[in-house]
Amino acid sequence: MMIDLIKTLLELAIPDAEVLVEGGSGKYTVTVVTDRFEGMRPVAKQQLVYGPLNSHIATGEIHAVTMRTLTKEEWRKIKLFS
Repeated sequence: MMIDLIKTLLELAIPDAEVLVEGGSGKYTVTVVTDRFEGMRPVAKQQLVYGPLNSHIATGEIHAVTMRTLTKEEWRKIKLFS
């Protein structure tokens, strides 16, 4: 299942991250929570997430990724107020 593969690839690339993946049919929503994002520009965060997925994007297995890149504190606040 592609969701499990995406989750595994991201967890291997960003070992301290909490990773959530939803979707199917080539379109996925990825939430990555790690304090490594602290102080990073949005483009750098995206590059960190896209990196391990690039080969699957190139083959067309993944053709759309919506991502949320959050620090642990940002994630805590979202869960608290949602």
